[in-house]
Amino acid sequence: MSLKHTAIIVIILISAAGLTTLFAHSERIKPNRPFSQFPLEIGPWRGVANQMDEKVYNILGVEDYIMADFSKDPGQAVNLYVGFYQSQSKGDLIHSPKNCMPGAGWNIVQSSAIPINLPKSGKTIKIAKLLLAKGGQKQVVYYWFQSRGRIINSEYMQKIWLVVDSITKKRTDGSFVRLIAPVIKDETAAEILLTQFADDIFPTLNQFIPN
Repeated sequence: MSLKHTAIIVIILISAAGLTTLFAHSERIKPNRPFSQFPLEIGPWRGVANQMDEKVYNILGVEDYIMADFSKDPGQAVNLYVGFYQSQSKGDLIHSPKNCMPGAGWNIVQSSAIPINLPKSGKTIKIAKLLLAKGGQKQVVYYWFQSRGRIINSEYMQKIWLVVDSITKKRTDGSFVRLIAPVIKDETAAEILLTQFADDIFPTLNQFIPN
């Protein structure tokens, strides 16, 4: 990132610090449907829902979420987490896995932004990808911020659009979508699996996350 772009981001974020009052008056948007209704059978995938630890739930500050382990064939498993925030005022901001995963003992080996094709939705979206390692284990993480009609792959741009939309739309709601697959064969196989899963669930996500 260039010095100019960094300076612009810093200025905007500093300005955002003075928008607490504006955030406090933003609308509290509910999900289109409660995530308790999120299907555990999607195409070839079958899922088992998990309950979030109460301490983690309080730290994250989410209003609603789905956390589940999906699989289709033996050795093909994906962990899904979607956290929904009605409002990101009063410090309840979406947490980045770049901060959370190292806290759980995972080392970030690689971080990048990649496009993935979603033929079932007729679109290509750009998401963030992490390659993580802990001991002899590796996993690939796909994640993005799905907020107020946008797919955002950058923590910086998420904060910038949060400020813009709080002013222009009086909305600070947002969702965080994270997919994790263990590296069993190789990283490429894990990426293919995650892309297939993203393609299969994206239409369902849009039934829950407001535009």
